[in-house]
Parts: sequence; structure tokens; C-alpha cells
Amino acid sequence: MKGFTLLEVMVALAILAGTVLTVISAVNYHLSLVAEDREDTIALLLARSKVEELEFADPKGAVREKQGTFAPEQPDVAWKAEVSAMSAPVFSKMTVTVAWGNEGRTVSLEDYLLQ
Repeated sequence: MKGFTLLEVMVALAILAGTVLTVISAVNYHLSLVAEDREDTIALLLARSKVEELEFADPKGAVREKQGTFAPEQPDVAWKAEVSAMSAPVFSKMTVTVAWGNEGRTVSLEDYLLQ
């Protein structure tokens, strides 16, 4: 009679289980990276739209600080805009920071305004 012994079957199952667990953990890790990149991309696009909106509403940057949220579409995402003077008197720098999540993740964009 030919066949596999119980020990051979158990070793094969242990190898298979180790391989499956490794593959599953790698997939989970990469899925979390994809979700993180998606959040970063959304925050960056929201920051760009807010920079353009503020630049259109106040092209000279007269208001030095503004803040708010992206409600109702993204109520848990907040933004803050600051306008600061630069060493060159004809320019000012607008920094828009978008914050989201419980970890306090942020992304910032800078734009230079002509006075």
C-alpha cells in the first residue's frame, strides 16, 4: 500500500498554512497603503481646490487667516489658510493646511500671491 504518512500530511499542511498567512498579511498591508494613499490624494485635491477658491475670492491675500471644514461633503476634514509676508515685498505666501482623521494627519500646500 502506497500513500502519505500522517507526519508528511501534517508538515505539508504547516507549510501551506504559513504560506497562506504570509500572503494574507501582505495583501492586508498593501490594502492599507492603498487606503492611505487614497486619503492623501483626496486631501491634496481638497487643498488645491481651497487654494484656488481663496485666491479667486481674495487675490491680494488681504485676509491673513481663515479656517473651516469641507461640510457637507467632507465634514470630518478641516482646513486652515494663513497668509504671511515674504522678504520680497511684492509677494505674500498663502499656506493651506488640510487635516483629517483621528491620528491628526495633515497635508499643506503653499501658493505665492502677487500684491
